[in-house]
Amino acid sequence: MSVSRSPGQLDVRPDVSTFATPLVRPAAEPYYHAVGDECEVFAAAAGSCLPVMLKGPTGCGKTRFVEHMAWRLQRPLVTVACHDDLTTADLVGRYLIVGDETVWMDGPLTAAVRAGAICYLDEIVEARKDTTVVIHPLTDSRRALPVEKRGEYVEAPPDFMLVISYNPGYQSVLKEMKPSTRQRFVALDFDYPEAAVEARIVAHEGGVDEATAQKLVKLGGLTRKLKGAGLDEGAGTRLLVHAAQLVARGMAPATACTAAIARPLADEPDTRNALDDLISAVF
Repeated sequence: MSVSRSPGQLDVRPDVSTFATPLVRPAAEPYYHAVGDECEVFAAAAGSCLPVMLKGPTGCGKTRFVEHMAWRLQRPLVTVACHDDLTTADLVGRYLIVGDETVWMDGPLTAAVRAGAICYLDEIVEARKDTTVVIHPLTDSRRALPVEKRGEYVEAPPDFMLVISYNPGYQSVLKEMKPSTRQRFVALDFDYPEAAVEARIVAHEGGVDEATAQKLVKLGGLTRKLKGAGLDEGAGTRLLVHAAQLVARGMAPATACTAAIARPLADEPDTRNALDDLISAVF
């Protein structure tokens, strides 16, 4: 942001680049352990200009998978965390006042279309329904984005790809994806990997030995059995990695698990006590 002074006045002029959408290009391969044919299906969909929908519980690797595939396909990545207040303008773009000028600034979706990037809309069901309708022309044979405020019709290049994700376990009547949207996508189901694979992931990402990783995975499996009996969802692989990273920094495993797993999962005293008992049993 550049600041210039005039007599008796502070003139703050934002640099328009401050508001630009970052196009992420990972220099190194993001670690991802395939558990099936998801990489092949995603690559085939990308080659066929088809959008992809990822379904799975929190922390099971959906975002890392997209990052890995963006690197693998050598395409830039734009990620949008969807939420209740996300508007069409947030995705498509808006006019900004920069100095004495009114300047158009592309939103992340428009920027991704122009750049031929992968646009990843994370937890799409959290966005307002009137907002998600804007993606429909990009998910059929039109493959274009109407930018109504500019009277522009942006055609997507072959490298552009739309990817969305959501957690079916958190769907409700008010936050359910409409069939008219679902049927536009190639779908991939995600879940937590089997214990041996998950332990390798936790050991690699968390920087701990295999034995510690196996105990963390055992604890994660026990918390998942509490789903519907005090917990909305058990510990995802992400939380297990967080605990492993704390252990790698020298923290006692039980303390690390309490801070990184038990406390983020529950606030209700009985459930917290149950999680503490599981931690004591494993460590």
